[in-house]
Amino acid sequence: MKVALIMGSISDEEIVKKSAAVLKDFSVEYDCRVISAHRSLNLILDYVESMEQDKIDIIIAFAGKAAHLAGVLAGLSIKPVIGVPVQSSCLDGMDALLSTVQMPKGVPVATVAINGAENAAILAVEMLALSNPDLKEKLRQYKEKMKQSVQEMNERISL
Repeated sequence: MKVALIMGSISDEEIVKKSAAVLKDFSVEYDCRVISAHRSLNLILDYVESMEQDKIDIIIAFAGKAAHLAGVLAGLSIKPVIGVPVQSSCLDGMDALLSTVQMPKGVPVATVAINGAENAAILAVEMLALSNPDLKEKLRQYKEKMKQSVQEMNERISL
């Protein structure tokens, strides 16, 4: 089980770290790269060719502005691609969101919220858990902790 974390620019690194932290918590191995859909298309081609030997199962792509990275990866690969639109200074990430979510028929990209790195990692873990009972159990425990956290919030209400 291995997830590729691919960012379009090093400026996306702070967002990518959030996905990496979630994957570490679930003991899921990952590979992290900067590959621009616009500035280094040849690197994408090389990376997609190497995914089988590197045992990559799922791709999480992080990109802002024009945000074509997830779509290019989905077009070149048969691996599931999760797109994380990254907030930019121009349109607060709406440009990236629309570029990531509006894919043509036959080239799906599962898209999470703008800067939704944690949810992208959880979605990747859920996909991997379909065939991994240990990961399923870790997800059950994770959901139970979330439920307990909400219950604790109710106990702290002072109204």
